[in-house]
Amino acid sequence: MTHSNTLLKLRKLLEGRVGKAIGDYNMIEEGDSILVCLSGGKDSYTLLDMLMALQKRAPVKFRLIAMNLDQKQPGFPEHVLPQYLGGLGIDFRIVEADTYSIVKEKIPEGKTTCSLCSRLRRGIIYKTAKELGCNKIALGHHRDDMVHTLFLNMLFGGKIKAMPPKLVTDDKAHVVIRPLAYCAEADIAKYARGMEFPIIPCNLCGSQENLQRQKIKEMMAEWDKRFPGRTESVFTAMQNVVPSHLGDNALFDFRNLTLDTEVEEGDIAFDREDMPMSGTIPINLMG
Repeated sequence: MTHSNTLLKLRKLLEGRVGKAIGDYNMIEEGDSILVCLSGGKDSYTLLDMLMALQKRAPVKFRLIAMNLDQKQPGFPEHVLPQYLGGLGIDFRIVEADTYSIVKEKIPEGKTTCSLCSRLRRGIIYKTAKELGCNKIALGHHRDDMVHTLFLNMLFGGKIKAMPPKLVTDDKAHVVIRPLAYCAEADIAKYARGMEFPIIPCNLCGSQENLQRQKIKEMMAEWDKRFPGRTESVFTAMQNVVPSHLGDNALFDFRNLTLDTEVEEGDIAFDREDMPMSGTIPINLMG
């Protein structure tokens, strides 16, 4: 396939941001076996494409295995991913598990199914990674997903918590990595269209417009429309936490605060009316 200069520039941009995220958080190390979770959406296709490209020139050697979980939703085009992955020549596994029927049985009609579906899917992914000898699991969440999760937890969960770029699984058996952490959803969408990935629709479980995440996404889209760069600024804030100016006693010892306690900025942080804009993420290919 011949690509336009615009698409090639976008590929370089995304590869640079993926490479920087991998380097900043030490996501990939020598000898890693990485299970790349592929849903058939734009994000996971882009994730696999980026990792395969970086694998060719990375300073460390690592193994990639693509995995798709066929959850037996009615209408799921089960031929698409095997055909696509077979054409890439990459090692892959299609895991079949009828989680769709379980979710439909447990969740009342009209209620959102994502929470239970996610838990079931996560368990199967962990099991598959163990069976295939993978020590790391790569997910396709991007910068916007991480920012939206922050607001979800703040507004509905009462926690300042988001998706970390890297974490250890609940069973302590694997490390989960999110190499698209520095990538904007809009750039991923443009790239996926340009690459003509065989996208599988994400509405197989039925319409779920009332999801809280969708409301947050709409809110952030409106903010970015009115004030460009808001999502990027929030993401930058997630990397620049000042515990002394929050309220968590576990992160900062407010109880024993004295005149001799050193804190960042003191109260001068509230004197500024012209807050500086966050800078853009510098581009740097891994290695």
